[in-house]
Amino acid sequence: MKTITSVVEQLIKHQPYTEDALMRKIINYSALAEDFQPRIEKELGKPVNVGSIVMALRRYYPQKRLDERMMRDLGDIVVRSGITDFTFLNSNTILESQSRLLEETKRIPKAYLTYSSTFHESNILVSNDLTDIVERCFENETCVMVKHDLSSLSIALPVNNSKTVGLYFYIFKLLAYEGIPIFEAISTSNYFTLFLEKEYVNQAFALVNEIKG
Repeated sequence: MKTITSVVEQLIKHQPYTEDALMRKIINYSALAEDFQPRIEKELGKPVNVGSIVMALRRYYPQKRLDERMMRDLGDIVVRSGITDFTFLNSNTILESQSRLLEETKRIPKAYLTYSSTFHESNILVSNDLTDIVERCFENETCVMVKHDLSSLSIALPVNNSKTVGLYFYIFKLLAYEGIPIFEAISTSNYFTLFLEKEYVNQAFALVNEIKG
């Protein structure tokens, strides 16, 4: 059976920024209750008093899902500039094009190349000096997007990061609060890389370095 308390809990859990504000005790309960009121009344199918919602909010105990000590265990941060991002539609020949690219770049000293794929698209991130090679190797593929002059921020993740709840959310939340858009994000078992437009990279580096401290 739905109650005011249960509906309030569900609304908060689907709004992580709201939960964070409640945890930090920087939110106006009355204003939040008024914002929630129409949705709670719709869920319960009856009028609900704002004061009852305020009581439910005050009783709500946010769960601290992230051990912030894990953030201090983040490793080195490596910044790289001059990256071009290509996105191609997947095709029957996309792997052949990828193989040609790997063959042509394997002898280029310090060549930067990252490849990822989803069901529909393949994404290639290379240093700007390799763009001509990518265009030649993928000339028969359908390119849906090219973005030049990106910068990347690679972060070494702490041990057991795969079992840490909220690690990525904490980083994304910090950047979102500061109005920093993320163009691309790629992760492996032990590293997490953000690709940003170059005007944001210094600010992003300072923020991530700050949470390590």
